[in-house]
Amino acid sequence: MAQVRPITDTSAHSPVTDGADDEVAERLAAALRCATVSADDPARSADAEFARLAEHLEAAFPLTHAELELTVFGRSRLYRWPGVEEGVSAILLAHQDVVPADDPQRWTHPPFAGVVDDEFIWGRGAIDDKSRVLAVLEAVEWALRNGIRPSRTVYLAFGHDEEVFGDGGAVRMAGHLRDLGVRADLLLDEGGVITDGVADGVDRPVASIMLGEKGYATVRLSVTETGGHSSMPGRQTAVGRLARAVARVQDRPMPLRLTPVIADMLARMRVALPGPRRKLLGLTDSEVLSRLAAPLLTRIMALAPSTEALVRTTTAPTVIAGGVKANVLPQSAEALVNFRILPGDSVAAVLAHCRRVIGDDGVTVELCGPTSEPSRVDGPGPAYELIAELATGLVPGIVTTTGLVPGATDSRHYGDLVETRCNFAPIVLDAEDLERIHGTDERISRLNYARLIEFNRRLIQRLAAPSDRPEQAASTGRTAPEPTGTQQ
Repeated sequence: MAQVRPITDTSAHSPVTDGADDEVAERLAAALRCATVSADDPARSADAEFARLAEHLEAAFPLTHAELELTVFGRSRLYRWPGVEEGVSAILLAHQDVVPADDPQRWTHPPFAGVVDDEFIWGRGAIDDKSRVLAVLEAVEWALRNGIRPSRTVYLAFGHDEEVFGDGGAVRMAGHLRDLGVRADLLLDEGGVITDGVADGVDRPVASIMLGEKGYATVRLSVTETGGHSSMPGRQTAVGRLARAVARVQDRPMPLRLTPVIADMLARMRVALPGPRRKLLGLTDSEVLSRLAAPLLTRIMALAPSTEALVRTTTAPTVIAGGVKANVLPQSAEALVNFRILPGDSVAAVLAHCRRVIGDDGVTVELCGPTSEPSRVDGPGPAYELIAELATGLVPGIVTTTGLVPGATDSRHYGDLVETRCNFAPIVLDAEDLERIHGTDERISRLNYARLIEFNRRLIQRLAAPSDRPEQAASTGRTAPEPTGTQQ
């Protein structure tokens, strides 16, 4: 592993607009060179790569590892940063693992080379999610160097298997916190970002601070038939019967529905929409008119996959298999259909829906693999307003709104431990950037990485003990550290 110098100097801070300097970028790049690919099969675990990453983190952030309490759960890392008062203010989540890189030959730079150029830091995990792990540690190390302590205890929870549902990492860490009786004001995790040019008709960047996430279930449809020679088929084969069942499930999705969090999201975005859409959303201000407008709104949102996911439980047939030879009637066939479940629906409701629309007792309908119910979604409160304020301070002119994570994150394991969850990172991405997540040429700009670090610095200052906050330092004549840069 390349030698990466730890943070040693915080005397000067460049503006966020300069982007992350070479030393900061190299610390992230070194982490990206660790191929911490998560695997469903423990026998295929990249344990040596996780060990390399742990060694790097401990070398690059010595104050953090000297002053915070660290407990490991497998390769997951739970840090406790004791506050000067009782209670817990925040749990900051991120994950160390990454998905595999398909077809590395198509990448501009090898996916685990950790290349740094004048504009970008390249590699698998640059956005999802090592940049958040390193950004939090950069901010904590900076705070410790400047004598900043949290008012109440802060936890950092860095899972190692988020991409395979977190059973060995997040589940165990959340259980540990539950046993300790932890209850935090804020949980901050991945999920929402600031999108630019992605929301149709919106004339400025949109910061989506997600307040919850959809549930997850995979349903197996299976058929068993007698089989035989293809020259004498019956009225239907196992493959034909299964294909009919898959088509029925796909053609008859679960109903559209406008949930309170999405109604809130639309209301907050209204100021940035063109006149006709703004007028339509204005109808939701009245309870009576809202009931009339909601069906039209959901039908409009259902026109694009990205917005349809916000107003229905989605249906995605993903795997189908059956038969062994062109002239042999198959004895069995099966398909997998993945559902992302809207709050208000449930795993049981998905199963019941599949059985109802298939309407064929010859098709077995059952769950396959891990499942999770939709998360609790609370209305935005003080924690949301804090995150929105920090985001606006870093990227002026944005629209801040709420939302719902369509995928699954480690946050779902901590839901009962927090008052408010916010899935958000203040990085500005366009449609092409979004495709790089879990795709080819994942990268993060130096500017976005600087924003991410600065966001965490400012959050820590807002969570700091009163004597360490900038306004208190000014009133006592003490010089407060300036939270506006990425130079170390």
